[in-house]
Amino acid sequence: MTAAFDRVAGEAGKIDILVNNVWGGYERMVEDGIFTWAKPFWEQGLWRWDAMFSAGVRAHYHASRLAAKSMVASKSGLIVNISFWAAQKHIGNVAYGVSKAATDKMTSDMAVELRPYGVTAVSLYPGLVRTEKVMAAAAWLDLTNSESPEFIGRSVAALAADPDVIRHTGTVLVAASVALEYCFTDIDGKTPRPLTLADV
Repeated sequence: MTAAFDRVAGEAGKIDILVNNVWGGYERMVEDGIFTWAKPFWEQGLWRWDAMFSAGVRAHYHASRLAAKSMVASKSGLIVNISFWAAQKHIGNVAYGVSKAATDKMTSDMAVELRPYGVTAVSLYPGLVRTEKVMAAAAWLDLTNSESPEFIGRSVAALAADPDVIRHTGTVLVAASVALEYCFTDIDGKTPRPLTLADV
């Protein structure tokens, strides 16, 4: 990973934006014919915790520290950590909630250390995103307020283009609320309704 960041910084001169969206622990949802995602923590395999913290939180931390070196040097930049409401409410399982809460806390603490250098760090919550996995289950889902994968990208682009984005640093933002603030729509022209904690 270090070599990749060094190459980008070398070729582009600096790193302006980092979006951390890698995650683990979603695999093996069904084992031996049993749906494991919603099992209580004492029945969960430890592998799920390890996957969420190594392929999720740790990867976000590692990528952020590599990007931050360039951003601090140029006194500008935006780090976006994709997170979710599970940080604030039990959704699915304990490991999922704790890992998302760790992501939000990491974002908040990074923001404190980055702010003096003009670098912004935010957590960004998508809604129901029409990924391949979601669309495979479309027959069982209400997609009326869903978002395209491009919608979260438009949220990041809007934040990056804001010369006063530092006002958001350390906060949790909801992609659909970002759309309302910056006046953009999804690729289908619709504006999804921002979810609240009560919705999820």
